[in-house]
Amino acid sequence: MIVVPPLIPLAALTSARPVFLIVMGLALLLVAWRMTAGRSDWGSRLMLAGAGLLAFGYAVVLPLYAAKVIVPAHLIAYHLDFHPLAAFGWHVAKLTAMNGGWLLFGIGLAHRAGVFPARRRPVPAEPLRPTLTSRPFSS
Repeated sequence: MIVVPPLIPLAALTSARPVFLIVMGLALLLVAWRMTAGRSDWGSRLMLAGAGLLAFGYAVVLPLYAAKVIVPAHLIAYHLDFHPLAAFGWHVAKLTAMNGGWLLFGIGLAHRAGVFPARRRPVPAEPLRPTLTSRPFSS
C-alpha cells in the first residue's frame, strides 16, 4: 500500500493567497516592462513606476499582511507585543504603494494610449521675403 502525505496545508487558501499575490505583482511588473521596452517617453516612465510600486505592494506588503507578520491597523489594540508606529508605518506604505501605483500606472497607460492630447507649440511664422523668379525688363 502506498501512503501519500496529505497536501492539504499546501493547497489551503491561506497558503495560496500570498503566493498568488507575489506572482501577480511580479507578472504585472514584467508585463509593464515588456510594454515599455525601448521607449523613454513620460507615459512609459509613469507606467513602469506605477508597476514597480504595485509589484512592491503585491509581492512584499500584502503577503506580509496575509501571513500575519504585519498586524493590520485595526487590530493594534489586540496585539500588545507589536509597536503601533510600526503598524501605522506599514499601513502608510501599503496605501502609498497600492494607491500611488494604480494612479501612476493608469496615467501612464492613458498617456501611452493617447488619451491626453499633445500640446503643440505654434510654429512661428517667418516674414515673407520677396523672391524674384525672373528679371523684369531683361533683354
